[in-house]
Amino acid sequence: MQSKFINHSQNTFLKISSSDSMQLTYTDSIEQQRTFAFTVSFNGRMDMYSDLDTVAKYLDAHEGWFCRCAQPMKVEPVADNGYILTVGRFGSFGYEVEPKIAVVLNPPIDRVYLMQTIPLPDCDEGYEVNYRANMRLEEVAGNVQTQSQGLFSKQITMPQRVTKVNWDLDLKVKVEFPQFISKLSPNLIQATGDRLLTQIVRQISPRLTYKVQQDFHNSHDFPMPPKSSRQLHRVPHPQQYAV
Repeated sequence: MQSKFINHSQNTFLKISSSDSMQLTYTDSIEQQRTFAFTVSFNGRMDMYSDLDTVAKYLDAHEGWFCRCAQPMKVEPVADNGYILTVGRFGSFGYEVEPKIAVVLNPPIDRVYLMQTIPLPDCDEGYEVNYRANMRLEEVAGNVQTQSQGLFSKQITMPQRVTKVNWDLDLKVKVEFPQFISKLSPNLIQATGDRLLTQIVRQISPRLTYKVQQDFHNSHDFPMPPKSSRQLHRVPHPQQYAV
C-alpha cells in the first residue's frame, strides 16, 4: 500500500493546515508513533451453473482465471501460487493510498480454498495488511427461479446441478500514525479508516465475483446466472482504537 502520509525511512508526522480542506503534509519530527488497526469482514456467495467437480477443476487452475478476472487491478505472479496485487488509488481525509498486497492461493483441502497475505517483497511503508479469505463449495439441485426486472419478472430454468461458492473474508490494516494525530478524534480516525476499507472491498469484490462467474460460464458455454446469484454482506465489528 503506497502511502503519501507514512514513511519508515525518516521520522515524520502529519502537519494539518488550518484550511477547511484539511490538507496533510510531511513535517520532520521525533514524536512517538501510534498504531491504529482498521478491520472489516464480509461474507458472500456466487452460484455456478455446473457440478462441483467442474467448478473445482476451474478454480484449481487459478493461474488463468485470477489474472484475467482481477483486472483492472495490476497482477504480478510471485512464488508458488502467489500474486502481487496493486488495487488502485483511494483517498480520504486529505491523503491518498495505493493498496498493494501479496497473496497466496493455497491448494484446496476438502473443497475449501484459502487465500491469505504473504510478506510483500521489499516493502516497508509504515503499514501492515492481514488479509484472509476462504471459499467453500456446495453442490445443490437446480430448480426454476423467478427473477424480477423492473416491472416485469421471468422464470429462469437452472441446470440440474448448481455449485454454490460461499466465502468469508477478513481484512485488517495496521497503520502507524505520529502522536500528533491524537489532536484528531480517535472516533474520526477509526471511522475514516474503516470506511475506506469498506469502500475498497465493496468496489472490488462484486466486480471480481461477476468476472469470475462470467469467465467460468463463457468458457464452458453455460448460461450466465442472474444478479441475484451474487451476494455480499458486511459483518459488523466493534470499534477499535489505537493499539
